[in-house]
Amino acid sequence: MLHKLFSLLVFVMFFSVVNAQNCTLDIGGKNNETIKTLFQLNEEQVSVMESLQGELEVKTKSVEDQIEKLLAQHPQSTEEDLIKLAEKYKTLQQQLVEAAYDSDKQLLSVFNVKQYERYLQLCNEAIRQPIKVEPKNYEIPVEEE
Repeated sequence: MLHKLFSLLVFVMFFSVVNAQNCTLDIGGKNNETIKTLFQLNEEQVSVMESLQGELEVKTKSVEDQIEKLLAQHPQSTEEDLIKLAEKYKTLQQQLVEAAYDSDKQLLSVFNVKQYERYLQLCNEAIRQPIKVEPKNYEIPVEEE
């Protein structure tokens, strides 16, 4: 039985390592001030980020509740039960990854060219795969003299 649990743990860890190669901002995490400062977000971008954080929190809470319920209620007495549990868990984990990725992508889509270039530079330094978006072109108001 211990061998089966170890195999399940290795499987879940392998899945997590594969997804770690994406270059994420982690707007659902605790480094929001760092994101604001590092990319010099303007008021509109901060507002977008805060909105996305709220939406992400709701999505992740729902999925985390499903994971908790799955782990508490799913049978785990046979190898087949553990395999089914791992498959269901993997699906829910993927939903969390996709929700975070989508939120990061939406925030990146409001970055200007210089902010996005900074993001690409940081991803390159970290040897991570950047999220591809088309940076936003902001109109600079022309002052009349």
